[in-house]
Amino acid sequence: MALHFMSCIFASRPPTVPAKAQHSEYFNPSNKWNFVPEERSSLEVYKTGDLSTNLSEKVEVVKNEVWKTVDESSFEGLCMIDVMQRLNIDYHFQDEIETFLEKQYANYSSAGSGYGNHIHEIALRFRLLRQHGYFVPEGVFEKFTNKERKISPELSKNILGMVDIYEASQLAVAGEDILAEAEKFSGKVLKEKVDCIDSHGDQFVKRTLEHPFHKSLPLFTARKFLGDFHDKNLWLSSFREIAKMDFSLLQCSYHREIGQITKWWTELGLANELVYARNQPLKWYIWSLACFADRSFSEERIELTKPISLIYIIDDIFDVYGTLDELTLFTEAVCRWDITAVEQLPDYMKTCFSVLYNLTNEISSKVYQKHGWNPIHSLQNAWKSLCKAFLVEAKWFGSGKLPSAEEYLENGIVSSGVHIVMVHTFFLLGEGLTEENVQIIDGNPDIISSPATILRLWDDLGNAQDENQKGNDGSYVNYLMNEKPEYTREVARERVMSKISDAWKNLNQECLFHKHFHPTFTKASLNLARMVPLMYSYDDRQSLPGLEEQVKSLLYDNFL
Repeated sequence: MALHFMSCIFASRPPTVPAKAQHSEYFNPSNKWNFVPEERSSLEVYKTGDLSTNLSEKVEVVKNEVWKTVDESSFEGLCMIDVMQRLNIDYHFQDEIETFLEKQYANYSSAGSGYGNHIHEIALRFRLLRQHGYFVPEGVFEKFTNKERKISPELSKNILGMVDIYEASQLAVAGEDILAEAEKFSGKVLKEKVDCIDSHGDQFVKRTLEHPFHKSLPLFTARKFLGDFHDKNLWLSSFREIAKMDFSLLQCSYHREIGQITKWWTELGLANELVYARNQPLKWYIWSLACFADRSFSEERIELTKPISLIYIIDDIFDVYGTLDELTLFTEAVCRWDITAVEQLPDYMKTCFSVLYNLTNEISSKVYQKHGWNPIHSLQNAWKSLCKAFLVEAKWFGSGKLPSAEEYLENGIVSSGVHIVMVHTFFLLGEGLTEENVQIIDGNPDIISSPATILRLWDDLGNAQDENQKGNDGSYVNYLMNEKPEYTREVARERVMSKISDAWKNLNQECLFHKHFHPTFTKASLNLARMVPLMYSYDDRQSLPGLEEQVKSLLYDNFL
């Protein structure tokens, strides 16, 4: 498969600064996704039909010859599910996993906290059950605490046990003191382990600290996991073979989808019309890939990338190009949602509004044809809220009258664009389309506002500045320091990390206790939050080396 289109996907030409640009330092030509991975000629020899058939046959063999031999109350079954998840192949075994965990939960409910004594088993069962929506109380870890309800110090010698407890603690909800203590204790032990000796085993520990499973995307971590996994279980080779075939099929899908998105973006002409705006379709596609991670959602990934691209374009209009009067006109046009309103706008805004108007109608039509529900009003209202939030920020920064930290954050949760992404995700998915659920979605519930909070706060940390904006769109850290002169930047950053932790706990609680939405939508919300650190960890050159490395590996490397 020829992949010459990759160069235009990753590379954005240096933008031309418009005469009315508000921020003269906004542009930096080096801040682009301008790396071009080598083409993988081996893709040309793949016969996806045969590969898909072989994969299906191998999955059935594992189900019939491997999985059926596992005792439903065994620790081995928990380990197998853990490996499936880490290799990103668990979706092939959804029914089997659900049946197994249902039995595990029933056994736990009967035996209570006495079910299992080994730290590895208890921590892994706790994590897997919570991940699948079964609430297991933190009390299962009480047997590992002392009279002061602190984790027993002698456990620090069990490094793998500390890894398991640290992983389990990532699924905490608000008010769980034992899990908070467990995370603090195990994190300290593991950090000391990493700092003392640099060995292969400690690389696994280091990766656990930096990327605990619950807060990471298996899509990006699966290959490294195999390098850390050295057990000689007979079933591991079967799982590895499935993972390798699955990964190859996914790569073929990604290349095909990227080609379609590139074609759409090029024919749209926005990159030529709005030469100052970001031109990064691959980066936008990665957000969609996170939300719709399963191979079956190819069409949904393509469609979701389109509104995501407009979030970035409209953000650039508000942060860079438009005067306050022009931005007010644009917001009013979006709120009226009347195509005739385009005549009042400057030429560059006419194009953007027309694309937004037509795209929203097209997506609404596709959702109606496929799922029997017209989402036009929900999509319109989401765009109205986004533009209003952008305009609020433009007025703040234009007037010099800065908001309080909490005012900024409340508005910033909306201006993050997460609500746009998740509303489109909900309707493209087409599951749970009821009046009640639509009203909940329209109200920006915690399942949406929690990942939005994580994104906004992570973006505002000092090392997460947008590649072009150079801090001109505000910072919660700075506003917090203005309100609290006694705060150093380090203290303010610690407060931000604490709020990010709280937002994760809120998101965990939504996944555990509020079952309004289909599990695939819940997974999309989790995956969006998991994607944030990769998308906003800029280096000193305002590049994203971690994300670039992961994407190149995803598109061009072989599975181990």
